[in-house]
Amino acid sequence: MDNTNNILEVSHLMKSFGSHEVLKDIDFTVKKGDVISIIGASGSGKSTMLRCINLLENPTGGSIFYHGEDITNPKMSVPAYREKVGMVFQSFNLFNNLTVLENCMIGPEKVAKKDKTTARNLAMQFLEKVGMEQFINAKPRQLSGGQKQRVAIARALAMEPEVLLFDEPTSALDPQMVGEVLNVMSTLAEEGMTMLIVTHEMAFARDISSHIIFMADGVIEEEGTSEEIFGNPQKEKTKEFLSRFRNL
Repeated sequence: MDNTNNILEVSHLMKSFGSHEVLKDIDFTVKKGDVISIIGASGSGKSTMLRCINLLENPTGGSIFYHGEDITNPKMSVPAYREKVGMVFQSFNLFNNLTVLENCMIGPEKVAKKDKTTARNLAMQFLEKVGMEQFINAKPRQLSGGQKQRVAIARALAMEPEVLLFDEPTSALDPQMVGEVLNVMSTLAEEGMTMLIVTHEMAFARDISSHIIFMADGVIEEEGTSEEIFGNPQKEKTKEFLSRFRNL
């Protein structure tokens, strides 16, 4: 297959939990520099799809290709793949017993096998990027939700990934903290970071995305550019979903 520009290629992806089919025959590709927002009602399969792409869930069927290699092949190294395809979680997943700086150094040191000085430099570089450099000695419990999520983004960036996956990164935040996290993500998008974002923030998705995937009932109901999906949706389910956000 010609996948010269494709970083990720999802082909006929399926996922069931018992008899419940959550994902049904999902196909899409991710090219370098794409910012793809995945939208849809709760329970439509968005987060499960992201978790399959990061192999936090094992797909029931289909393939996920990373630069042409099927990562669902048991011979693939999952840790090596996750170095390149990082994930930012809804609930931050920081280590509470470590400082902010240690949280961001642990991946480069333990997984990427970088020396302490290099790991520290990477951690500082990205903590500065997200505006959290003054909190390097704080523990997560001393931070607000927005600050924790910015540290989580810095931690993911410190691995120097090729793609970042965001699983509803603002849904656990108080409304006044959402903006600070979205601002960091907007900057990353402007700088050309390849991102897949599951989000309920519709105005953000509209403004930041090169591509929108609308999911319903475990399938990709409709996809297209931000202008196409928000400006002229074709499918009834898409129109119905977006009608809840009339003030966009």
